Amino acid sequence: MNIPQLQVTTTKAQLGLTTQRPVQEIEQPGATLDIQQPQAQMTINTTKSRLSIDTTEARADMDLISSARRTAEVAQYARSEASNGIARRAQDGVELMMIENGGNPIQSFAERALRKSYSSLSIKFIPSYGSVKVSFEPGSVDIRVEPQKVINNSNANKPMHTYTPGKVTAELLQKPSIQIDWKI
Repeated sequence: MNIPQLQVTTTKAQLGLTTQRPVQEIEQPGATLDIQQPQAQMTINTTKSRLSIDTTEARADMDLISSARRTAEVAQYARSEASNGIARRAQDGVELMMIENGGNPIQSFAERALRKSYSSLSIKFIPSYGSVKVSFEPGSVDIRVEPQKVINNSNANKPMHTYTPGKVTAELLQKPSIQIDWKI
């Protein structure tokens, strides 16, 4: 006996996928730098120092004096010697007037004229201590600095970004099918 049979034949569907990769490009340009530093403004004011050295007395100790001072000293010495001479002559005259009181005034005049006083043998430092006078007035320095601000005109550049998206394309390579047959 023949039993009818059902025969089913199928073919599977086949899909084909085609992909195109995405493309991304990023470029970062460097920053544009524009920085300037102006010089600081500086002013300097100085007051000169003053040194004063007076050697008048030290030079006088070494007998190096000015002509005006030398003239004044000689005039004073001449006045003093003239006064001393007048006084001595007056004293001599008084002694001669009183010759009747005894004594030998002419001999005493001669002894006084010939007698020399002894000079002292002492050490003398030339110039004497403290004869040089020194005075000093210090100077001053005033420094003023005014710093200048930085001029910054720098710019950061934005990145350049391009993006191409990818694609996926699907296609049917083989269609599905079903075949049904009866067999008896």
